[in-house]
Amino acid sequence: MTDHRPGLRERTRRAVQQDITEAAQRLFVKHGYERTTMGDVAEAAGLSRRSLFRYFPTKEDLIVGKFEVLAETMVERLRERPLDEPAWTSLRRAFDLLVPYVDAPGKHEVAEPMQRIVFATPALLASYLEKLHRMAAAAETVLRERAETRGTPCDPTDPALPAVAGAAFSCLLAAQHAWLAGGGAETFAVCLDRAMAAVAPAGNA
Repeated sequence: MTDHRPGLRERTRRAVQQDITEAAQRLFVKHGYERTTMGDVAEAAGLSRRSLFRYFPTKEDLIVGKFEVLAETMVERLRERPLDEPAWTSLRRAFDLLVPYVDAPGKHEVAEPMQRIVFATPALLASYLEKLHRMAAAAETVLRERAETRGTPCDPTDPALPAVAGAAFSCLLAAQHAWLAGGGAETFAVCLDRAMAAVAPAGNA
């Protein structure tokens, strides 16, 4: 089997991106998205503006750009799931990657205002939804690869698999809205479980 794990350089790049986005989020929460400049972020992250722009070309990318890295990691997680595991279950387990960003100790104070910023800013929301669409497409590709490896390839004209992948990511979005509406009274993991349980495919396909 092909080793899809990222190399040292890629892991280092992801770590730096993570540090930058965390610094940016703290500033966005404290000062607001509109008032925070790229120069502010560069200073907080200990980088030059030139270095910052190599990782994130725009301020918008500081919020939604992380989903490029998350998409790559989610694909890796999906590929690691057991081949005989139902696709719906594999997708839910892959979403565990996102849970610590919200439920881990100390994350709520940043996660809640950041999600509100995204949902309240039309340009950010549009970009975020586009990222989710691309993540769903990447997940569908992996699920097709898994089916091929099992010896049960999917018919490209059958809408079932893209429907399953799309529904799972719709559940992810619904769980985010529910978590915000509840003020974080329930964990994001619980909201996600409830959303996915509500529309689980027959036989957990």
